Amino acid sequence: MADINPLLPVSSSDGSSNLTGQATCRRPIKVVVSIFFGLLTVGLFAALLIRNNGSVDYVDVHENERGSLASTAFEKAENLKPVSRGPAAGVSEKSNWVFGGDLPDYPWNNSMSIILQGVYNPNAPVWGDIVWGHAVSRDLIHWLHLPLAMVADQWYDKNGVWTGSATILHDGKIVMLYTGSTTEGVQVQNLAYPADQYDPLLVHWVKYPRNPVLFPPPGIGPNDFRDPTTAWLTSEGKWRITIGSKINKTGIALVYDTKDFINYEMLDGLLHAVPGTGMWECVDFFPVSETENNGLETSISGAGVKHVVKASLDDDRHDYYAIGTYNDRNGTWIPDLPNIDVGIGLRYDYGIYYAAKTFYDQNKKRRVLWGWIGESDSEAADVKKGWASVQSIPRTILFDKKTGTHLLQWPVEEIDSLRLKGKEFNQMRIQAGSVVPLDIDSATQLDIIAEFKIDSDALEKATWSSDASFDCVTSGGAAERGALGPFGLLVLADERLSEQTPVYFYMTKGSDGNLKTFFCNDQSRSSKASDVDKHIYGSLVPVLRGENLSIRILVDHSIIESFGQGGRTVITSRVYPTKAIYGAAKVFLFNNATELNIPLVAFHVLQSSS
Repeated sequence: MADINPLLPVSSSDGSSNLTGQATCRRPIKVVVSIFFGLLTVGLFAALLIRNNGSVDYVDVHENERGSLASTAFEKAENLKPVSRGPAAGVSEKSNWVFGGDLPDYPWNNSMSIILQGVYNPNAPVWGDIVWGHAVSRDLIHWLHLPLAMVADQWYDKNGVWTGSATILHDGKIVMLYTGSTTEGVQVQNLAYPADQYDPLLVHWVKYPRNPVLFPPPGIGPNDFRDPTTAWLTSEGKWRITIGSKINKTGIALVYDTKDFINYEMLDGLLHAVPGTGMWECVDFFPVSETENNGLETSISGAGVKHVVKASLDDDRHDYYAIGTYNDRNGTWIPDLPNIDVGIGLRYDYGIYYAAKTFYDQNKKRRVLWGWIGESDSEAADVKKGWASVQSIPRTILFDKKTGTHLLQWPVEEIDSLRLKGKEFNQMRIQAGSVVPLDIDSATQLDIIAEFKIDSDALEKATWSSDASFDCVTSGGAAERGALGPFGLLVLADERLSEQTPVYFYMTKGSDGNLKTFFCNDQSRSSKASDVDKHIYGSLVPVLRGENLSIRILVDHSIIESFGQGGRTVITSRVYPTKAIYGAAKVFLFNNATELNIPLVAFHVLQSSS
């Protein structure tokens, strides 16, 4: 039987810790592109959606009034808002897209390779039977499945073992706080710990016999109290956590202190609150260094340290963050810039990415970010596939010292081990309104690094744009031409461009002469299937004086993770190609701007082992 008392020691008063958490003239552009080929399938944490290869039809790509990307026209599904398929519940519930009109389901077949993260519903790819899967890894790339860690077998979690976080104590022991949904549908917080703290795989877990340890406090709804964070140490030597909630339409983060993870004191104030943002779930709180290029252990604070508050908004299913100042004495946090506060400003990812959480890797002194990539097809398609949703490639996360407002996200360095080979292209010229194919075989699994150098004198001479109010999401996508954009790459594209997913920059110049740069991802032509979402994603990306425009794109069959300007702006897309698969998948450079040429492309590739 597990020994509870040694597991939960009172914290030392010195605050020390080993805690880890979880115009018509042409303007020049010079482009440097590196593409690495490899098996980007990441063991447990990636999934491939691929169909049998069919015949490929060829067509000449030509420029017309819509530019380089207007060679193909096909129907777009009318997108309605996501509709819940389950009870009003936590983050684990999937919302599926409903499509207007009598659109047939695409005839997906069983020719798929599936490698999947720990199962949340072990019985079906739909909402219900929420449990905790379990897997271990030495490198965040290759994973070993273990038995389910926790299942819904107690009155306090009978309706689901939901989101939680681990804390490593001074002596190396681990405690886990998680949200359970009771038999009455009330959200409560529960404690669990390994049955054998010395088991290197921590296979078996025990639920504290006197769970729950926390109930919704007065004034908080029974369905509005979930997702405890990793704990951090206060200056008084207590452990502190925060839990997401809401009051009316104000999203809030409640704060609790504890000495033993069994008894808790709720602080009078809130860590933070933002009106109009609705329910906060999967709240995260962690420090970032203003001076160093490494992550910080969760309890670190003081000079040269900022703190990040992140919340997943249940109302719109996006992850928002802000950077600010934490007050250890009263457990409050204030954003540096209220106009980009949590829920109204910056997002981790401008695509399909949600419920992200971080942990501190004490061995490599880095903070690692995980995120959930949901599906954007129909629930019926999920059932046919037999699975739903994947995890993103793990990302490191740092404070952007140049902007002072953003975080920088980047794929973990271990992903480089999956590179197998590469290619180099030089002296390529891309005229405005054209597409240039790159000679790459079977371009379904790629690591692409591209850099665009735009002549500053040319930009200064350019006339101001009539599209100064441009926005990625509401624009016409990559086929919509402007003076200074779009330009970038087409990935998961077939030979005739009947399917393509453009990842691109779009620049605008206002009447005041100021430039704005947008980083976008256009799914509107990503699939011939009619029962999938085809939104256009993206946002502004800060580009500082002297910086070139840079993109890194990870392509893995049906997942595209794109990083703009070193990870200041990130976009994840879940696409469902039916033609751009296997050897039929191609990569193209494109330039659909009316005032820009790309006279040179250097394409550098490194050969790597598996």
